[in-house]
Amino acid sequence: MNKLEIARKEINVIDRQMAELFEKRMAAARMVAEYKQENGLPVFDPAREVEVIERNASLVADPELRSYYINFLKYNMKLSRNYQHCLMEGMKIAYSGVPGAFAYIAATRIFPDGIPTSYSSFKDAYAAVESGECDCAVLPVENSFAGDVAQVMDLAFFGSLYVTGVYDLEVVQNLLGVPGATPKTVKKVISHPQALSQSAHYIEEHGYSTEEATNTAVAAKEVRDIGSTEIAAIASLETANLYGLEVLEKNVNESSMNTTRFAVFSRAENRQLPTDDHFVMFFTVKNEAGALSRVISIIGENGFNLKALKSRPTKELIWDYYFYVEGEGNIYGYEGRKMMNALSSVCSSVKIVGSFDKEKTI
Repeated sequence: MNKLEIARKEINVIDRQMAELFEKRMAAARMVAEYKQENGLPVFDPAREVEVIERNASLVADPELRSYYINFLKYNMKLSRNYQHCLMEGMKIAYSGVPGAFAYIAATRIFPDGIPTSYSSFKDAYAAVESGECDCAVLPVENSFAGDVAQVMDLAFFGSLYVTGVYDLEVVQNLLGVPGATPKTVKKVISHPQALSQSAHYIEEHGYSTEEATNTAVAAKEVRDIGSTEIAAIASLETANLYGLEVLEKNVNESSMNTTRFAVFSRAENRQLPTDDHFVMFFTVKNEAGALSRVISIIGENGFNLKALKSRPTKELIWDYYFYVEGEGNIYGYEGRKMMNALSSVCSSVKIVGSFDKEKTI
């Protein structure tokens, strides 16, 4: 037997072993997909992939082969992602609004394989997940221009769902019209009041009259249905594609720093990895002098960075409030357990709503 035959025989044995290991790896990928579907998590996790490549590449001693192995790992993970996408097709993602609204855009970007399912209100979208009608909900929690979304905060405090991730969506407004329209033919623009406010300088500069709509996507649909070159909508680029409108001018909003933060709500609590270093928590304090300051001290003393602290009325008693907290640190680690024990002595209630690795831009 010559060298070529020996090498081919060895490769055949290794290939059989690799086929068995491949099946085992894809079985593990299936378990990952099931976990992600249960917890309302997207397939792609870039930080995890970087971690796997860095760790596993060091296992190859030969530096010449290491770069080939890195490519092998990347291709393996791509196959795994494709398999997970296939398994997770059909996830129902609840959102409030209509196709083309910013909540719809957020839902489709976070879950590109999911089925975006429209509801008329935040409450209905949230309830659809609680009842099992949908797998998770994508709801806005804060806008850099308009502030907190109080109704969603109340749903999170009183409801049973968990936050499994927070995502930032830059809100870019555009002037949309029917084919044949131009900025000069337009006389009136239709949009949500907030979008009109964000684009006030552009509207005033062009002398347009305005009309309010319930949201930007509804405005785009109305412009399409009217079919006049004198009427335009202010909405997203995705909305233009959905309703067959042309983009007459991009980026008409005055502020380029307008971002909406969306949270993914799921029935399952995401107690994932030690790398989960962000959390969302609610608490109420006992009616004692200095109770709130003691809570803040306990959070800091245990090494957690307090990113946000907001209050909302509980609506159960007059002048009774709950507090919303966003923090940095692993709340399920040793320091987190120690902090929770200390908080129980000064809080009348404490509720962890979510734990995740970091906020992502979509």
